[in-house]
Amino acid sequence: MLQYITAKEAAEKWNISQRRVSILCAENRIPDVAMLGNMWIIPRNSEKPDDARKSKSKRCSDNAHPFVKWAGGKGQLLDVLKSNLPQGIGTKITKYAEPFVGGGALLFALLNEYSFDEVYICDNNKELINTYSVIKDSCDELIQTLDDMQSKYKSYADNEEKQKYYYEQRDRYNTLILNDDSRVEKAALFIFINRTCFNGLYRVNKKGRYNVPFGKHENPTICDKENLLKISETLKNVTMRSCDYHDVVNFADQNTFVYIDPPYRPLNTTSGFTSYTEDQFNDKNQIELAEVYKKLSSVGAKVMLSNSDPHNTDENDDFFDDLYSDFNVLRVEASRMINSKASSRGKIKELLITNY
Repeated sequence: MLQYITAKEAAEKWNISQRRVSILCAENRIPDVAMLGNMWIIPRNSEKPDDARKSKSKRCSDNAHPFVKWAGGKGQLLDVLKSNLPQGIGTKITKYAEPFVGGGALLFALLNEYSFDEVYICDNNKELINTYSVIKDSCDELIQTLDDMQSKYKSYADNEEKQKYYYEQRDRYNTLILNDDSRVEKAALFIFINRTCFNGLYRVNKKGRYNVPFGKHENPTICDKENLLKISETLKNVTMRSCDYHDVVNFADQNTFVYIDPPYRPLNTTSGFTSYTEDQFNDKNQIELAEVYKKLSSVGAKVMLSNSDPHNTDENDDFFDDLYSDFNVLRVEASRMINSKASSRGKIKELLITNY
């Protein structure tokens, strides 16, 4: 005799939304499902169906992927994010927006697999957006500059010489960003520093100066020519802006999917790696962001938001459950990859909040 679980239990088991489970049931993608009243029930031993929503496919070796390591990057969570995409990606949903683009893991994953009429990205870190822009329209010049940096860096025999070169380039970068000059050189330095700094972290002080120390990497890939060329091609029709996330409201409509990956709410007082720009992102900012989420939802956009799960450290902290009480709050398992202590990295619960 078959034993059944609810759609909610299946959603938790498979790390997808309850709505997605209901869609799979309605599409007869799960064998032996049944209706109990107005709810779906699923055989307990059912396997999660393969995602059949791709509208274009490429071999993994042909895919563009992030050009920087980024604190909070979603490379480790891509399978979960893709399992929770709204129905209609690449068909009914013809626009994509990512207002906290960061390293762009989901951006590249979607552009590798789906076709959109319009794509919009933005970030408050103007040097990050400058680098995206340079890759898009000045890729050959960027590659030449990076290749020269890579050759020089790898010509040094020991870490002391490499460290000296790193700090020289960091000083040069800080001079350029303060003077807002030489966009291609700035982009090259942005990538060089990211590849050779401690833990791939981007952090600036109150004066806006980048201050992450040397990372002592053995053999970093500073100039990934093939990937940069793929990215340049992938970004050719992407609109990019250095601005506040509120601007996304002007882009979104009922045909838009918006993924929001803001600086996470810290689980404790020492875990807040939010200094990507001079500005901090506190609880007041999280509340303001929730208002933008509601505005996006009100115009018919499909919205997914990631954030930390306060229940990891305090099961009574319902900050996000209360803030997004009108939406779907899904808890998923993720890997914390950026921490000053290796022992503090590992599995942790995060939140996915959707309006579909």
